[in-house]
Amino acid sequence: MRIAYLDCFSGMSGDMFLGALIDAGVPAKLFEDTVAALNIGARLGDFTGESQRHRRDQGGCICAWEKELPREVFAEQQSRAHKHEHHSHEHSHKHSPEHVDLREHNYVQSGHEGTRAGAPAPHEHGRGLRQILEIIRKADISDVAKRNAIAIFEALGATEAKIHNDDIEKVHFHEVGAVDAMVDIICSAVGAEALGVDEIVCSPLNVGGGTVKCAHGVLPVPVPATVELLQGAPVYSSGIQVELVTPTGAAIVKTLVKRFAPFPAMTIEKSGYGAGSRDFAGHANVVRLTIGEWQATIAQNTSQETISVLEANLDDLNPQVFGYVVERLLEAGALDTFAVPVQMKKNRPGMLLTVLSKPEDAPKLSQIIFTETSTLGVRRREEQRQTLARKWVNVVTRWGDVRLKIASMNGTITNYAPEYEDCKKIAAANRVPLKSVMNEAMEAYSKALKS
Repeated sequence: MRIAYLDCFSGMSGDMFLGALIDAGVPAKLFEDTVAALNIGARLGDFTGESQRHRRDQGGCICAWEKELPREVFAEQQSRAHKHEHHSHEHSHKHSPEHVDLREHNYVQSGHEGTRAGAPAPHEHGRGLRQILEIIRKADISDVAKRNAIAIFEALGATEAKIHNDDIEKVHFHEVGAVDAMVDIICSAVGAEALGVDEIVCSPLNVGGGTVKCAHGVLPVPVPATVELLQGAPVYSSGIQVELVTPTGAAIVKTLVKRFAPFPAMTIEKSGYGAGSRDFAGHANVVRLTIGEWQATIAQNTSQETISVLEANLDDLNPQVFGYVVERLLEAGALDTFAVPVQMKKNRPGMLLTVLSKPEDAPKLSQIIFTETSTLGVRRREEQRQTLARKWVNVVTRWGDVRLKIASMNGTITNYAPEYEDCKKIAAANRVPLKSVMNEAMEAYSKALKS
């Protein structure tokens, strides 16, 4: 299974995720076409034309893609957007729509307090959620990317509506921030699909700390919208007094990430880094995206071995003979043998005999199958078997000693069971129910574990 691992040790924003996608090999042309398909008057150059690899640690060891967005670009976008919507969107103070500021990693730091630089005034024109979703639906992008982009915006809108106790239809996104966020969110949805992975796995998120100033005043970090969006996700703060996870970044994680886990066992194919806009002393301000094939984790202290699997179809064998064949195979060294009913040609009911053996025992076991059954052919293949560590212990019952087989993994006992033949002999010799002997053996071992 092909996976992408999102390592958010320095938080997460839409800008950073988009940069990581580009650095991981998603073609810039794809994002250029995506922005053009939105038909919102934005140019790719506004958002990625200045993007380049930047060092994002004090030692200069990590280079990452950063999406730079100069302030004059915001002013130009705001002017174009206002002209575009002046006749179609009448803003009324009576409705007091809730405006959402989506500016990404554009804060001026002052001590432990962040200020969102250039934040729009509370009553500037803005796009409503319905307008944004309609733009996405009309865009010439895949249905998968549309669904994910819509889900991200709906998560943002629903969160803001809940926090401000307002109707989601009254939530408006500040015009400048909305244009930037639309590019980040929709390109992220398109880029995530372009990775061609089965799932995105995420690390715990470093959310930062301190406070931040926005249109609603001073808020604690992580801000309320981020906290709401990251419900159910593992988070922590490394102590950096900066907003590291933005609402847009949180909404992207909420929608695109399938599960949270430490760095998985995987064969790495490639990786990419997306940069935040600030440098921190002794801390690389990047998000890392690693792509590769997931490898199933092998339990420790287990053994692996190659075994032979022998199979034969039986459709005309006397059932009494079948029991005898099984006994002979086990006596000859078969690791296990079993049968399942099958429907064979000409609608005849039959049995599929399966024998597990050591490779060196396979020839003699095949000979037994040929001589003792009516089959005309035996299939053989080699497989890998993983087994738990096993040992035998003796327990004392009122009728005599019984051996128990104990299985364990990584030093922890996983299961145990009394030896059937021992219990059978004791039950026959003492004329007591077999189940009574087995139960007492289990109870004796359970008491020994507790003592």
